[in-house]
Amino acid sequence: MKEKILNIYLLINDGIIEGIRAKSYEISGEDSEKINYLYEMTEKDYASAETFDPPLDKKGKLMSYRKFARLEYTGNQYRLFRGLFENYELPENPIVCLTPVVDGVISVRK
Repeated sequence: MKEKILNIYLLINDGIIEGIRAKSYEISGEDSEKINYLYEMTEKDYASAETFDPPLDKKGKLMSYRKFARLEYTGNQYRLFRGLFENYELPENPIVCLTPVVDGVISVRK
């Protein structure tokens, strides 16, 4: 069965998340195959990924990556992407690959 999956990039400069990029695919296969596909496409997808506004903290300011990491530690990071998920009409509990781009360098998982 085909499922929409998503590569998400956090654009981080000097420790601050300044933007988000994303690229979706609709593919079939096992979850592990979909995840591997996203990993394989990480570097290729970046240039053609759509740009989105960065997440903001409760005070309406740009969020630090450190603060994002705390959300990630508690499993709450995906609430920041709710609008992004709706934009791509993703299913509940979507398969995504989240990649930091730190000071212009893509942190590819090997």
